[in-house]
Amino acid sequence: MSSNQKIYEGKAKILYTTDDPEILLTYFKDDATAFNAQKKGTITGKGKINCTISSYIFKLLEAQSIPTHFIDCPASDKMRVQRVTILPIEVIVRNIAAGSLCRQTGLTEGTILKFPLVEYCYKNDSLQDPLLTRDRLLLLELATPEQLEQIRTFAVKINDILINFFNQCQITLVDFKIEFGLDKHKNLILADEISPDSCRLWDQSQTDPNQRVMDKDRFRRDLGNVETAYQQVLERILAHKG
Repeated sequence: MSSNQKIYEGKAKILYTTDDPEILLTYFKDDATAFNAQKKGTITGKGKINCTISSYIFKLLEAQSIPTHFIDCPASDKMRVQRVTILPIEVIVRNIAAGSLCRQTGLTEGTILKFPLVEYCYKNDSLQDPLLTRDRLLLLELATPEQLEQIRTFAVKINDILINFFNQCQITLVDFKIEFGLDKHKNLILADEISPDSCRLWDQSQTDPNQRVMDKDRFRRDLGNVETAYQQVLERILAHKG
């Protein structure tokens, strides 16, 4: 990696250049953050686990006509991806009430939503990633109306695919966060990652509200056994025969 130039470092990943200007190398870190980086720590092996899970899911989505930035994984914690210009929008899809949705609406955690809720947040740490309405998003020119419609269409389809997939792994997909970027042809494609860092995942074999958690909420809420939960998600995914 010494011949690659670091061009960006985020909370969970580092991006490096490669010999091809249109291809970047993503290194997945073991670092863990929560509450807009107010809480920091390390989850041993997280980088390798999240890279492996993300690559599996990206390939799953590609097979069902969702374009992604994924190319391949030259190492267990490294992913080669297409260079994209990331849109500063976090897209959140919710199936069950949890987290900020409960705090902001008064819904009880675990309430099954009548329909998948698609939300948008401004990807801006200094503003603490505020929730955006469609009109605010367009006012800030974070995306065009056409791009926003395509984002919503992709998000709903991705949700349908992942609900079915995780059900087959005996995991409930509570909610997830995704990001999109534009390639050199201005095509919209799925980027970033899909992993226990960016999804809420509940073990269907557990009814206890703490024991069922298989995602970064274990770190956020000091539930312990974070590494074990991430590893269980990976093992179930790799054992999937669908």
